[in-house]
Amino acid sequence: MFYGEFEHSIDRKGRLILPAKFREAAKNQFVEKFFITRGLDKCLFMFTEEEWRSQENKFKTMSFTKQQSRIFNRLLFSGAVETSPDKQGRILVPQYLKDFAAIKRDVMIVGVSNRIEIWAKGSWHDFYANSRQSFEEIAEKLMDV
Repeated sequence: MFYGEFEHSIDRKGRLILPAKFREAAKNQFVEKFFITRGLDKCLFMFTEEEWRSQENKFKTMSFTKQQSRIFNRLLFSGAVETSPDKQGRILVPQYLKDFAAIKRDVMIVGVSNRIEIWAKGSWHDFYANSRQSFEEIAEKLMDV
């Protein structure tokens, strides 16, 4: 549903405009709400409401008696915020989430199929530079074709 990478900026009011392709994809799927939360690798995860509910159901099945499950769920759910784009396609990103991902102004918005990732521009470029060399090796390990 969401594909590609786009460079954008957060305005002084903390708003981020979603790429036109993502707004169009959301419109075609009748998506009105998103959930943003702490992601992995120092980025933010943004899910459609439907995908958020699906992920939420998976995470709720994790045993609360296991410490790692409790920690993960606390950090994921306590950081979550519901948002709806305004008429210009902007969403508000709370300061605590920007702090988590070290986002100041310039961001990369990355489509990862069922979710959108929001990265500080420098963090995305570092991740990409450090990961692209192992792309084929990772593919070989993960894909059993």
